Amino acid sequence: MQIDGLASGVKTKDVIDALVNVAAIPKTLVTNRITDRNSVISNLQSLNTALQSLADKAKAAASATSLARYSASSSSEAVTVVAGETARAFSTDVVVDALARAHAVVTAAGDATAFGGTFSLVAADGSVTEVTGGGSAAELAAAINAAKTGVTATVVPGGRDAQGAALSRIQITSTRTGAEGTFRLHRGTAAEVAASTAVDVSTEPGAAVLAQGRDAVIRLFAGTTAEQVVTSASNTFTDIGEGVDITVGAVSADPVTVTVTPDAKAQSDAAAAFVKEISTLLTRIDNGSKATVAAPGKTTTLGVFTGDSTVRSLRAALAAAVQSPVDGTSPSTIGISVDKAGVLSFDADRFAAAMADDPTAAQAVFSAVSARVQATTSEYSDKYDGLITQRITGQQTEVKSLEKQVERMDLRLDMRRATLERTYAAMEVRLSGLQSRSDWLTSQLSALTPSSK
Repeated sequence: MQIDGLASGVKTKDVIDALVNVAAIPKTLVTNRITDRNSVISNLQSLNTALQSLADKAKAAASATSLARYSASSSSEAVTVVAGETARAFSTDVVVDALARAHAVVTAAGDATAFGGTFSLVAADGSVTEVTGGGSAAELAAAINAAKTGVTATVVPGGRDAQGAALSRIQITSTRTGAEGTFRLHRGTAAEVAASTAVDVSTEPGAAVLAQGRDAVIRLFAGTTAEQVVTSASNTFTDIGEGVDITVGAVSADPVTVTVTPDAKAQSDAAAAFVKEISTLLTRIDNGSKATVAAPGKTTTLGVFTGDSTVRSLRAALAAAVQSPVDGTSPSTIGISVDKAGVLSFDADRFAAAMADDPTAAQAVFSAVSARVQATTSEYSDKYDGLITQRITGQQTEVKSLEKQVERMDLRLDMRRATLERTYAAMEVRLSGLQSRSDWLTSQLSALTPSSK
């Protein structure tokens, strides 16, 4: 317990706090440096994340087909067309001969005991799955569904018998279209199916095959010596042309023309989006590197990247990557340019003109610029030896060193406070002793002085 200035009358606690605060000034300076470095680290990490994202996009943009954008059309609503990323200009006629169907069977009507015993589901590949019904249509339908053989069963009304009792049927439908989804349901075991003694329920009186499972069928090059029949288990045909899929929705005796053409707007939008990514990153670096010079007597504000040579070199490398010529051809010929203020921009009209004039050459310039951007961003953002990564690591190492300094300073400050408290406590004790002696001497002197009459 500290008793504040009992003998001296001095507020020793305040004096000690003031002296400790003076001694703590170096610690405050180091703590401020830690805060500053942590801010730099946070911003560098965010910049590094943006660089890694740009590196991934630049890798995709460097592909020789990165600007391949196509629009697809069909001369009939019976056929829809989708052009993928690998599509090329393409046109062909398609005749739709058949649509894919899912196989479906309905049983004869039966009462609550008509669906008992063992049944066998025979798939298109000949595999057999036995299911056991409890007697009712609902029990057999549940057993079929539980077997998970690629079919679904549901109970449907079957009318009434002569006594007016309700009858039921089971409708069984393949979960997929095409010939491979066909099946048969037999009354009997797998062995009886193999012996051809089991009864196909679709042949029983009152039963029927509602839909015969079949593949969709189209003809390419119909009427020519190259006519080709193409089948599909679904109504979608993939890669009828490179990267071109079609989906048929109706039979068409007349040829349907499928066309894929370059999509100039989509190409321009793709290039513009990539250039904007680079421009946004450059602007971010510029804003973080600005220093706001204040009036005399005021504080000048520095940007988080001001004076950072690594970030400055990154900015210069990115600018060089997007504006340096490609085999003697300036990127400005495809609309990518940097003005005298260092601002990156994209001219959509110039890009469109370049693509219309020579799409191969325009793609080559765009891919080369993208490859240089990828190389630059990878050099700086690599998670192991990227230059920005190393800068972050260096800052983190410095912060750890400063934090250890703060820990040591805290120990010294604690020791300083303890020393001051002991010193002032001893002073109070000495002053208290002197005060007691002074009081005793005063009392003795008073006793020697004769009293007046």
